[in-house]
Amino acid sequence: MSIRDQLGKDLAEQADAATGGLQTVSAQVTDVTDEGTVHLLMLGSQFYDVACTDAYRNRAAGDWVAVRRGAVPVVLWRLGDDPQDTDEDHITEVAKDAAQDLIAISAFTWGTGAPGSGFQQVTTLWAKKDGAGKGVLYAQMTSVPDTSPEAPATRAPRTVKISPTDSGTWRRGRPDDYASTPTQGAWTSLGDRRGGWFYGTAIASACAGKSVKAMTVRFTRKRGSGVNGKVKMRFYLHNHTSAPSGQLNLGDGPETLLSLAVGAKGTATLPAAWRTALASGSARGLAIYGHGRSEYAALTGGTLTITFNA
Repeated sequence: MSIRDQLGKDLAEQADAATGGLQTVSAQVTDVTDEGTVHLLMLGSQFYDVACTDAYRNRAAGDWVAVRRGAVPVVLWRLGDDPQDTDEDHITEVAKDAAQDLIAISAFTWGTGAPGSGFQQVTTLWAKKDGAGKGVLYAQMTSVPDTSPEAPATRAPRTVKISPTDSGTWRRGRPDDYASTPTQGAWTSLGDRRGGWFYGTAIASACAGKSVKAMTVRFTRKRGSGVNGKVKMRFYLHNHTSAPSGQLNLGDGPETLLSLAVGAKGTATLPAAWRTALASGSARGLAIYGHGRSEYAALTGGTLTITFNA
């Protein structure tokens, strides 16, 4: 029997004594990982990389779940509201996004003769492009025997996703070749690291002429970087369009936007002042910088999602 299986067996036996032999217990998800497993707080203890059945979908930190205990515990399903109710808003947003590609004309026909009844002759046709980049037509007429259909509500520009063109880690004022992903803090006495993600001028270009509603960034905490438990990630802005050959200079910050355990995925919502700076081009990217072992961690990802107001 492996050390992991023996530990699981011992914990299961202890849990049997504490819960009277219950085979299924409730637990709270603390993180969802890059491998589809979850970290749990169960029976007062932290469990890492617990497998899940396919019945547990849309996994998220904070969920209460039913767990089958044993040498290798398994999450069976989520406890709570009917998924039909909780998924409704998400489905509506997806439908709205898909509808942006539709053109609001029910039919388009032609011929050599005049059209049938109900048609109105256009003297001048006007066209423009709306904020979402879609064509808009307006027909000017000499008379209006029938009322015009209502103009559709102005749609917000499509959501934009921007991936970093580069990333890296710096220590003692220069790039750190020993860290393959952006890293903060220090595990040894060689000095604290700082990591950065670079987007060129793509963020400001995507926001030009638009009103930004929100910016979020998706990250995953790299395994094998620091302690297993949650580490606070200290975020900063920076003004580099590409990775510098010298020091990575930090801007506004720090902001603790995420706390992640090993392998955990998370989405950071940027403060209003930060999204304004990135949209205007006064800032160009994101960085992390922490101190010592307690803040030592590495992150992968960095894809930025930008949503706009109508």
